[in-house]
Amino acid sequence: MHQQHQIDYRRVERGIAYIAAHFREGPALEDVAAAAHVSPFHFQRMFTAWAGVSPKTFARYLSLDHARHALRNGGASLLGAALDSGLSGPGRLHDLFVSVEGMTPGDYARGGAGLAIRYGYADSLFGRLFIASTPRGICHMAFEDAREDAGDDEGEDRGAGGKVAGGKVAGVERLRRMFPAADIRPGDAALHDHAAAALAGAMSGDWSGVEPVRLHLRGSPFQIKVWEALLRIPPAALASYGDVAGSIGRPDASRAVAGAIGANPVAVLIPCHRVIRASGHLGGYAWGVARKRALIGREAASRDLMAAG
Repeated sequence: MHQQHQIDYRRVERGIAYIAAHFREGPALEDVAAAAHVSPFHFQRMFTAWAGVSPKTFARYLSLDHARHALRNGGASLLGAALDSGLSGPGRLHDLFVSVEGMTPGDYARGGAGLAIRYGYADSLFGRLFIASTPRGICHMAFEDAREDAGDDEGEDRGAGGKVAGGKVAGVERLRRMFPAADIRPGDAALHDHAAAALAGAMSGDWSGVEPVRLHLRGSPFQIKVWEALLRIPPAALASYGDVAGSIGRPDASRAVAGAIGANPVAVLIPCHRVIRASGHLGGYAWGVARKRALIGREAASRDLMAAG
């Protein structure tokens, strides 16, 4: 079954990429479906089942105007409100359900000696996930099919994912490079299924029935601080790199913030896809700009569907 989910998502992603590339022309359904290699009828049905809205409606969420509007109505003011709101608000709710603990320098200075890491796979609406965890929490989560399209929408740097951010072989190899002395093997399916369920909560903002998720991450104090700031950005909201820098008291550190975001080891649960350039362009994404578009668009569609009741 998961293979069909993968196939369907790839078709959806190809359709979204075509819509984004031909946005000004207002592409016809027939052309979008042809780009996805399916019939118009099948694409319309498949896409609507995935997004909750038609391809034509979804296209609105891919526009530069939508991104700029989201920045004006979110960004610095939204992050500031999240810091001031105590335990309320959707961004703060995400912050409560996903907690971050940094690994000690000794954990990775010794190459992870004595550290038990178990990995597995789980399905999501955006492709199959490679997930790894220590006894203290999720330490890595990546889309296993991330390809060489991980650069940004203006053809620049690829971020921490490099050419391949996941994959059945690459995911394990990446772990072994990070923790060459750790005990790395398959296992802990229950935790990884729980992480996939939490991802659905993170996307929708609906955490009902989802247990809190702990992340156990290798990162510098600055990186951890940036990743914690990302947890305060609610679903469907967007912030700029400068907004995030300002929210951690480092308004002059946008470039360093971008580096920390690019090094994010946990896809979606730490929502680095919600950070874009101040111009409204998407910027980079370690797991592919096409997937970043899909994430941003589907979150916006879900928000509007929920608001409509």
